[in-house]
Amino acid sequence: MAQLKVGAKAPAIALVDQKGKKVRLADFKGKPVVVYFYPKADTPGCTKQACALQEALPALKRLHAQVLGVSPDPPEKQKRFADKYGLRFPLLADEDHAVANAWGAWGTKSLYGRSFKGIIRSAFVIDPAGKVAATFYKVSPVATVPKVTEALKALG
Repeated sequence: MAQLKVGAKAPAIALVDQKGKKVRLADFKGKPVVVYFYPKADTPGCTKQACALQEALPALKRLHAQVLGVSPDPPEKQKRFADKYGLRFPLLADEDHAVANAWGAWGTKSLYGRSFKGIIRSAFVIDPAGKVAATFYKVSPVATVPKVTEALKALG
């Protein structure tokens, strides 16, 4: 799948979160949104990334940003993950990976010489008008917060 380009309209998101509530990217029009894609709830890298975003939430909120996490996990698994680590932002279930595909965050990965399809850990900043302001493909869990924070500050 092609990667998103800065300045492009962000693809639609309409997924169920860990509480069973339908969340749409369009619900946040008028404010910046950090959308990040992670491979699997409650794994070491994904936990490190989610906890870093949770810890940064007050600073991100001062920048008027909403955080949305997306993975192929079902809502029940997302809920256990959120409850276990006190995550207070929506974790969206993209079980058929259609949204990840539209965002260029689904593709071929390799591990120990084996190739397979999966989530490419990515983070995006969407501006208040719904356009892509920054893209970070293959972002490391520890680099997510500094990169999205810098991009949000650049929005002004």
